[in-house]
Amino acid sequence: MKDLPKVSVIVPTYNEEKVIGSLIKSISNQSYSNIETIIVDDGSSDNTVEVSKKLGVKVYKRSHAERSVQRNFGVGKSKGKYFLILDADMELTSDVVGDCVKLLEKDKKIGASIIPEISVATNFWEEVKAFERSFYNLEGDSVTDAARFFRKEAFKKAGGYDESITGPEDWDLPDTVKKIGYKIGRIKSIIYHHERIKSPFKIAKKKYYYALKSHRYLKKQRIKTFSPKTVYFLRPVFYKNWKRLLAYPFMSLGMFLMLTLELIYGGIGFFLGKITNK
Repeated sequence: MKDLPKVSVIVPTYNEEKVIGSLIKSISNQSYSNIETIIVDDGSSDNTVEVSKKLGVKVYKRSHAERSVQRNFGVGKSKGKYFLILDADMELTSDVVGDCVKLLEKDKKIGASIIPEISVATNFWEEVKAFERSFYNLEGDSVTDAARFFRKEAFKKAGGYDESITGPEDWDLPDTVKKIGYKIGRIKSIIYHHERIKSPFKIAKKKYYYALKSHRYLKKQRIKTFSPKTVYFLRPVFYKNWKRLLAYPFMSLGMFLMLTLELIYGGIGFFLGKITNK
């Protein structure tokens, strides 16, 4: 274990007792052994903290903080050469960490790695989200891909997660890592993501909230307001795979409705945030 570089897994949480145990167990079951797991909890009122501690991971409390603050705080408490940033509702397949380490150890110019995600569906709208995500995962997608595994040196030089941004920070940090001269890699091992979408309105409301500060991200990274990054229907990946849209008309219709709602709510959030300088 001494010869293996340490990987610090950072997980921000808030009332995640139903899913956090599965994530921690999937981290424990990695084929790679030198891992520390750090939970940064935002004042959960359920048993998130108790479940996490019982499974033997480090837990810190950072109340009233957005994800970027929690993530940076966790990194500050970590000892790893590499950081893996996860959401509480994820599960790792067994070789995720090992494959990421192997990739970055092989090429020092790679500052971060993308890990493909597959949505786990338990209802129709989650199946729709899984269908949408499947387009991005076919061969990777430069518009939507966001790295989760970082080299410490690259993370620090990029300034960590921008705490003035909520939502697009997942894109912002890898964009910055790339701008300062590092390459972004990609592994084949996957993460399962339990999206937990009860209705398209729930995800649309989340999109509204995240969009309130998205103008800061677009300005910082010099991205046009109307671009494939912001307007789902401008993303080439859908049109390159138009045959799949025709092959699954019911899923395609559901995806169109969901993305339309996300676009409307996100658009309102973006313009309100820009006007009020959120």
